[in-house]
Amino acid sequence: MLLAYLDEIGQPGPFIAPDHPRFNTSPAFGYAGFVIPEAAAQQFGARFAREKATFFGQQAEEAEHPGRFEVKGASLLRAGTAEGFPQNIRLMNALVGALRSLGGELFYYADEKARGTARETGADPAALERGAINETLNRLARHAQRCDSNMMIMMDQINEKARAGRLPGMYSHIFGRVGTHPEMRRVLEPPMHIDSKLSSNIQFADWVAACVGRAIDYQLVETSPHEWVCEAFSSLPGAFTYESKVHLQHRPGGTDLVHSQILNRQRPLYPVTGRKIGDEVAAATMAQIMAAAQQRGTAPTTV
Repeated sequence: MLLAYLDEIGQPGPFIAPDHPRFNTSPAFGYAGFVIPEAAAQQFGARFAREKATFFGQQAEEAEHPGRFEVKGASLLRAGTAEGFPQNIRLMNALVGALRSLGGELFYYADEKARGTARETGADPAALERGAINETLNRLARHAQRCDSNMMIMMDQINEKARAGRLPGMYSHIFGRVGTHPEMRRVLEPPMHIDSKLSSNIQFADWVAACVGRAIDYQLVETSPHEWVCEAFSSLPGAFTYESKVHLQHRPGGTDLVHSQILNRQRPLYPVTGRKIGDEVAAATMAQIMAAAQQRGTAPTTV
């Protein structure tokens, strides 16, 4: 059996630009983490806990509950990390290397968000969240099928109200697709939610999601400060599952980013020479036009 550990990339609310006073958080929303054979999950979790305790020993000792001490990926991997905290990068590379040596792989799926306010784009954060988790389940099921293995999925804990709202939809999606997509049988249950403070593997999924989120930001935002990700993580190229993808649904003429392409220094959306595939203003404007057309039922759908 395979075990998948996931956390969120960004948040599903509106995005306009990184310098916007309100809507500046993330240009895409989805899920990222890793997949590992069940026999190796405990070994990797122990390795992560040991490395974390060594690396952040003093901070852990000073914490109220040292055994529950947690370092969020957003703090570990932020703008300026390459220059100011290169040891964080070495730690991440070492852990990805350890994961791969145990037969594990990294995974991500994210949808680019329409740029603008909810009123301008007609975007519904709940629908974006639902679509992202459904496609994440689809792709993990295909990965499990390709590996000829069943799968259980774990995610970072959310509040009870949100969990209760999501669970019926995930059940419906998984079992509703079985007739036409038999690989969905590989996912034995909808994702289980686990408190990250109690799970080393969920904590590492958070680190992976932070790293992937920085890489996606660099690819989608022309002025992104995260170019450093492209060269810093020597362990990441080739580490992603075949099914990993960023869906560029709001880029006319854009091509989806797959596998390790999120680490390319040369960005397809912002080529160094020649014509850009839409600048920031044009992309936001076209996203609004497409969203309005979809509301009227006149826009083409994306496969």
